[in-house]
Amino acid sequence: MQHIVLTGDRPTGPLHLGHYFGSLANRVALQDTYPMYVLIADYQVITDRDRPGDIQRNVTGLLLDYLAVGLDPAKVTIFRHSAIPELNQLMLPFLSLVSVAELSRNPTVKDEIAHSSQRAVNGLMFTYPVHQAADILFCKGTLVPVGRDQLPHVEMTRLVARRFNERYGEVFPEPEAMLSDGSLVKGLDGGKMSKSRGNAIPLSAGEDETAALIRKARTDSERLITFDEQARPEVANLLTLASLCLGRPPRELADEIGYGGAAALKRLVTDAVNDFLRPIRRRRREHTEEEVHAALAEGNRRARERAITTLDEVRAAMKF
Repeated sequence: MQHIVLTGDRPTGPLHLGHYFGSLANRVALQDTYPMYVLIADYQVITDRDRPGDIQRNVTGLLLDYLAVGLDPAKVTIFRHSAIPELNQLMLPFLSLVSVAELSRNPTVKDEIAHSSQRAVNGLMFTYPVHQAADILFCKGTLVPVGRDQLPHVEMTRLVARRFNERYGEVFPEPEAMLSDGSLVKGLDGGKMSKSRGNAIPLSAGEDETAALIRKARTDSERLITFDEQARPEVANLLTLASLCLGRPPRELADEIGYGGAAALKRLVTDAVNDFLRPIRRRRREHTEEEVHAALAEGNRRARERAITTLDEVRAAMKF
């Protein structure tokens, strides 16, 4: 069986180093191995917030980040959720295959609700896992790169595919989770690196902005720099970030800094991050908005073609 990969992001702001080491680098590697669909999930932005922000600007920024890190629109199909109406039509039959109880006890949904910025939880939040099932199954996706926190969504997709096939006949594969072996990069405050928490280093940040962000990172008062994730998590986090950018062990970097203290540590991290991001920034500047929109239009066309075919198969199986 020829595997098909489905992955993507919500356009809620610029991608950052956590995204790069956690998923983007893996996508660039996978694009030469499997057919891949990369979803810009603009409709999903309204699941957990009352105001979606500047969606159009965020979509353009996301595309520029994709191209800058090395995703090739000739190899992967990059598409926008709202441009594929057939994809969303799959939600109706899929919703009939799961119970309200199954939706409400999904642990990922519970976590999303807990961190939602909405005044009240909307209906889209509960149907979010089925929405993702449609995202995966419209292209007959078989491999879904995810972190452990997203495993319940993949299980829901497998359940939807299995129940559809049992009720109407074999149409969908049951996709498998591809657990990410990417590195978890914490934010500059020691928490999860996140756009919304303001603790991230965007891929699009300039050198001065990057330096300013790292200067504000948390450390401790000990002069000797050591790598100890339990006793000195903030220092270990900065060493890990430099390690990923330089391709060197964090303990080796700590020994090199020695008694240089937090100032020397932050200088090393700043230089490492800026050197690492320099070619990404350069490639970002090389692409015009016209090129970006042309790449998205072609991706939308290919994705919609696939979605129309799948929806026709679903209607035939259901004898509509």
